[in-house]
This record gives sequence, C-alpha cells and structure tokens, in this order.
Amino acid sequence: MEIAVTSNGGRAVRDSKNPGGPSLHFTGEGWRAFLRGVEGGAFDS
Repeated sequence: MEIAVTSNGGRAVRDSKNPGGPSLHFTGEGWRAFLRGVEGGAFDS
C-alpha cells in the first residue's frame, strides 16, 4: 500500500502492486476519521 499527501492536505491510497489500478482519495478530515476508526478497532474482524 502507498499513501500520498495531496495538495489539499488529504491522502491518496493505492495498491503498490498495482500502481495503475484504482486509488482511494480522502479529504484531511476523512483521513483523520479513518485513522480514528482503525485505532478504535472499527475494522477488526
């Protein structure tokens, strides 16, 4: 996985094994909410 800071302070995420494939784009607040979810266990299975 690769994560890049975008010009507006957000983040772009892509699969480093498929760099020409799709990517996810987060606003700055969206990225912070995602990180809070990860830290809080929201994505644990």
